[in-house]
Order: sequence, then structure tokens, then C-alpha cells
Amino acid sequence: MKIVVFSTKPYDRECLEAARPQFAHELNYFEARLTSATVELAKGCGAVCVFVNDQLDASVLSALAAQGVKVVALRCAGFNNIDLSAARSVGIRVVRVPAYSPYAVAEHAVGLILTLNRKLHRAYGRVRDGNFYLGGLLGFDMFGRTVGIVGTGQIGTVFAKIMSGFGCKLLGYDKYPSDACRELGVKYVELSQLFAESDIISLHCPLTPETYHLVCDETIVQMKEGVMIINTSRGAVIDTQAVISGLKNGRVGHLGLDVYEEEADVFFEDLSNEVIPDDVLSRLLTFPNVVVTGHQAFFTRDALQCIAVTTMQNIADIEAGHACENEVSEENIAKSNVTNTKLSQTS
Repeated sequence: MKIVVFSTKPYDRECLEAARPQFAHELNYFEARLTSATVELAKGCGAVCVFVNDQLDASVLSALAAQGVKVVALRCAGFNNIDLSAARSVGIRVVRVPAYSPYAVAEHAVGLILTLNRKLHRAYGRVRDGNFYLGGLLGFDMFGRTVGIVGTGQIGTVFAKIMSGFGCKLLGYDKYPSDACRELGVKYVELSQLFAESDIISLHCPLTPETYHLVCDETIVQMKEGVMIINTSRGAVIDTQAVISGLKNGRVGHLGLDVYEEEADVFFEDLSNEVIPDDVLSRLLTFPNVVVTGHQAFFTRDALQCIAVTTMQNIADIEAGHACENEVSEENIAKSNVTNTKLSQTS
């Protein structure tokens, strides 16, 4: 099948090209994001391959269908950026990569926790300047701390396993509790209790209408004074203005973000010689107790290789008329919910 690949970086192309010989696909790469302004690039192709910040609203999907596109292949787990109803109405099938490497994202979340707790980002800069003073670098033992995990799909489960190794007390919240997490000692509670009792809160949930701005003014006041919040799921799970207020008044003691609700025009780009146009993001970057990474939690060689192969196979299955277990449909979503491989939403 002829495929147009949007939002392409050199590492995407390298991995997709390495996987391509196994399949009869023709790939055309564009660095541009898929939007209403770039949708014409897909003309004459049977499929488009997209990433987290490509825009697939009703107008774009209608234009794609008019150009003969039959498949949207997401090279990520999340699908909050696509209008599924509109896709169904124009006959476009949607496939994704639901489980490329839960270890990559979970390990990155733990890395953010350790960096914030032990001030590794600040210590690194000091020592490079010959400053070995320890003031301002005081952390806390992870052992015995309470960690709240919001979303215990594959990523949340791996994260729970790692945190159990530190000797943490684990609280969990999920509509579909995991037996594997229970075996690790996770105690499932309501969100209000998780917020109130957790020293660290790590978000591993999908972006849905129910989780939009889950962390907001109303929920932050329920949290412990000085709570650490980690988000490697989707940016809009956190109300950024609310968390900035929490940082300023001390309710939020540490914040680790790999995602940001207005990241589309910033993340994955080199803006080191430019003024960042987003005043809210610029404000976040001024806090000494905030660490922001540019949506890199998924970014391991193992994950990229898995994403490439699975994406190519998904398209091949659809082209051959076979059932595709990774198709985004109500039936498959319900099935994955039951098996707890559900909407663990990362890049």
C-alpha cells in the first residue's frame, strides 16, 4: 500500500525503513504535521501514518476520504487526536500501536521522580560549575512513601512494580482494577483518597472527557502539601494554570512533565535559538522544582522498533482483508478494557 507518513523525524524514518522490507508498502515521508493545510499531501495514497500531534478532526478525515485514503495508522497508543465517529462515517479504519514498550514510559516516570526528589538536574549544573555545596539539594527516602497511580494498564502496572521495589506504599485508581497490580500490593481506592494520601501521584491514564483537567484547582486542594505530580500520559490531563498556582502556593512541591497540553507547536522541535512563544510553558520552565521533558518517555530503541513493525503489520492486515487486533473500534476497546491492556495512553 502507498502510505504517507506525517510528523516524520530522522529516527522515525530510520526505524520504518528498517521494517519496510518485510512488507509491500511504499512510504512517502513528510516532516509536516497532518492538518487541514497539509492534507493534500495524502492525495493518491491508501493510508496515512500519523503521530500524537497530527490533527484528524472531521474536516481532515473527510478530505482524506475524498482523496482515497482508507486507513489511518497511528504510530502510538493514544487516539485522542482523532474523531472516531467522523472516521467511521467516511469509511476510514483506524489502527494503533497499543503496547510497544510499557517499560520505556514507566521507567521515564521513575526517572522524573528521582530527578526531582534528589535534585539531580540542579546538582549536575552546580558540579559542572565547580560548586559542590549541598544546600538546596535535600531529598527524601523513597522507602515508605505513598505513591498514587492513576491508571493501571500496562504502563501503570510496570510503574507499580518498579515503585514496589523501592518499598513504597501503592494506591491505585482505575475503572478496571488489575489483578497483577493487586499482587504487587496496590490498594485500589477512590480518587479523592488517592489524592489525599499520596506523596507522589503519577498519571498513566488516557485523555478522555472524564480525565480532561483531572488535576485542577478543585483536585489540587485535596492533595497533600508538597505533593509530587508526574505526568507521562497526555498533557491535558493537567490544567497547567492550576498546577502553576499550586507550585506558587506550595501545595505542589514537585512537578515532572513529559507532556503538555499545548505541546503541538513546540515539542519535537529545536527552538534553542528562538523565543518560546508559549508564555505558560515559559513560566513553568522557571520553577526550580519542575522538570519538563519533550514527550520522550516512549523514546527508546526497543519502542521505536516495535512501533515501526506493528504499524507496518497493522496496515498489511487491513490491506489483506484480515482482522486487525489493533484496530480502534468499540469492540476492540471493550475487549482490551476487560483484559487490562486498555487505554494505557502514551506516545
